Amino acid sequence: MRRIDTSAVIPVIRQLCIEACQQLSSNVTDALRDARAREESPLCQEILAMLLENAAFASENHLACCQDTGMTVVLLEIGQEVCWEGMPLYDAVNEGVRQGYRDGYLRKSVVDDPLLRKNTGDNTPAMIHVDIVPGDKVTITILPKGAGSENMSALYMLTPADGVQGVKKAVLEAVERAGGKPCPPIVVGIGLGGTMDKAAFLSKKALLREIGARNPKPHLAALEQELLEEINKTGIGALGMGGTVTALDVHIEAFSTHIACLPLAINLQCHAYRHACATI
Repeated sequence: MRRIDTSAVIPVIRQLCIEACQQLSSNVTDALRDARAREESPLCQEILAMLLENAAFASENHLACCQDTGMTVVLLEIGQEVCWEGMPLYDAVNEGVRQGYRDGYLRKSVVDDPLLRKNTGDNTPAMIHVDIVPGDKVTITILPKGAGSENMSALYMLTPADGVQGVKKAVLEAVERAGGKPCPPIVVGIGLGGTMDKAAFLSKKALLREIGARNPKPHLAALEQELLEEINKTGIGALGMGGTVTALDVHIEAFSTHIACLPLAINLQCHAYRHACATI
């Protein structure tokens, strides 16, 4: 067993929060450049150029690349041979988020109650997900999820008879309904299978994959590509201004499900395709 004091995650999460909000990866900026090269609308070409300029300015000046620094989604992949010591793990995670949003001068956007709406003042609590994996390492991934894209999420409890055509129809409906609200060009995260809650988690987990990386299952990889092509035919374009590039990619994560179920969750991410990861 490897013993880790939970306080060790605090500085890691602090730094990841700052990094995720301030720096788009080369994978994302390369995808935006490629989108600009493929874009046929002069207006959307200009918008994409501005998004790239904004990303570079944010990185160089250590500023958030978007004013909505989101609700902090934290994915912990914990090796089964890890033994935790010290303060409660969730308290340590939230302390890391608290320090990151304070020291990075990031907007605090979390309210303590969905109806009373009092701001917590430090962007906690984080949305924490835990996966237990083999080994004695801990991989921490931070995904700041802004409300503009999160509000465009959709959940469909399809039936098996709906099949792949039902999935395609629902995804395209969700994207077209969202229009320019999630600040395209978007990345579309899709969760298939499991139960209602599992599909929703898978749709968010799908947003952690690099742009251009396909699902290892051939039928899902083909569906990702087909949906990407169909979404880019909608004409929504960058920031909803009408263009040929509406999505940078489509990612599907799937899980086993009940014989009578076909859960489908759709989670959109804006052009600021932000996440950061570290292993301890």
